[in-house]
Amino acid sequence: MSLPTSWHRRHILSLSDFGLEELNTVLKTAQSFQEVLSRRTKKVPTLQARVVANLFFEASTRTRNSFELAAKRLSADILNFAPGTSALSKGETILDTAKTFWAMGTEFMVIRHQQSGVPATIAAEMDRLGGQVGVLNAGDGCHEHPSQALLDLFTLSTLLNPENPQAESLTGKKVAIVGDVLHSRVARSNLYSLKTAGAEVHLAGPPTLLPKSFATYGAQIHWQLEPALENADFIMTLRLQRERMEQQLIPSLREYHQSYGLTHERLKLCQLGVKILHPGPVNRGVEISSALMDDPGLSLIQNQVTSGVAVRMALLYLMGSHGQ
Repeated sequence: MSLPTSWHRRHILSLSDFGLEELNTVLKTAQSFQEVLSRRTKKVPTLQARVVANLFFEASTRTRNSFELAAKRLSADILNFAPGTSALSKGETILDTAKTFWAMGTEFMVIRHQQSGVPATIAAEMDRLGGQVGVLNAGDGCHEHPSQALLDLFTLSTLLNPENPQAESLTGKKVAIVGDVLHSRVARSNLYSLKTAGAEVHLAGPPTLLPKSFATYGAQIHWQLEPALENADFIMTLRLQRERMEQQLIPSLREYHQSYGLTHERLKLCQLGVKILHPGPVNRGVEISSALMDDPGLSLIQNQVTSGVAVRMALLYLMGSHGQ
């Protein structure tokens, strides 16, 4: 198994400053680990005896389990944190929690938090302490979700070029991102990675969930669905972040689906080989019809879940190679 070794980041907090070479390093490394995952023996000793702490201050199924499985496949020792059974309930601060894991010898912290900026704050504290701890942002508030965007990029580039997935394969491809862009950390990270890859990104959603300011990312803004779907090569539909909405931003779920929900009928506007992505969890019948979600000829949703383990193995491996 041939793995790239040129990597200069201890932390992975945002994709805003990722260059094309770095994106391709992640893709190449993930491809190597995807091959490992296809074997009968799916484990490698790459991070043997090194400690990965999953600090998930916010509920998660896919991301948390994907990171845990990725760490196990790399033979790491794993510490899992759940706020409900921690000293946070006794008044401990988030930084005190992180320093406790640091004192136990943790070398990688995978952090998910409902507030933007928490992973960056913990990374700065780890740097101040002078250790070699790498911090990976597994989703913070409405800020970013780098590993999700990278697994989306891997899913698409592998589809376009199975033998040699590269970000450049998306150059000139039209990608529509539909839904609750305002509250979506997934959308923000994908905007950075897709624009760096050269894709033509279109955003669609109701004005209350898609401010004009998102045009500064280099995307085209649509408040109706049809212009975004026209001749699209790929569509990423986003979950309505109802838990993040402080006010009623849509009339009803039924009306949202009527205006912005993806169906087989609406895909007739797209390119013939269009594919659908969704970061999950899915509100069936809201963002996307059940029939479309379960259509193996159109949906890449399960591919995304499978790609997640290989990509997160790649990220932990690359972080572990920093300074080695």
